Amino acid sequence: MLFDGRNLDHFMNITPHWVIENGVLALKDRNDGKMVNANYLWTKEQYGDFVLELEYKVMPDRANSGVFIRTADPKDPVQTGIEIQVGNAPADRPLGRGSVGGIYDLVAPRVNAHKPGEWNQYVITCRGPEIQVELNGQLTAKANLDQWTEARKNPDGSPNKFRKPLKDFARRGYIGFQDHGSPVWYRNIRIRKLD
Repeated sequence: MLFDGRNLDHFMNITPHWVIENGVLALKDRNDGKMVNANYLWTKEQYGDFVLELEYKVMPDRANSGVFIRTADPKDPVQTGIEIQVGNAPADRPLGRGSVGGIYDLVAPRVNAHKPGEWNQYVITCRGPEIQVELNGQLTAKANLDQWTEARKNPDGSPNKFRKPLKDFARRGYIGFQDHGSPVWYRNIRIRKLD
């Protein structure tokens, strides 16, 4: 268990905004919608190949967070880590590379599996260059990072934000929870190492 509802012993960079309430990890008092890299919550340990399971819940209207995996530098998570999006996914919104269930800016989710206003479960598997995302029991996204051979470009030719090719990203790093200026709740965070 990375988080069992009782303490944050497996984490570092614990700011006053991350609190435990009734066994749930909550980001509180953040409603400005601004991303603050210094407020992300990071694991103390780095992980390579693993299966990460967690549940999240967001407000039904405005929400934005993310689970960062294999982040090499917590001071620069956007350019050294990979984000699995956490937020809302209204049924009428088209799915894109920034949608819940996808791999942010890389792979759009195949389906909208998000349950608004409820607890949702992610299972994120990393093995070598391969990343697989399941949301509420449905496979929503897969990527083989070895296919990202150019900076700022996805294999299909569409642009992305990354200044170096994803094939060159670290295969081991920290797991983090994003503070993007809106409330979010996490629980039952567990990890199983595969390496």
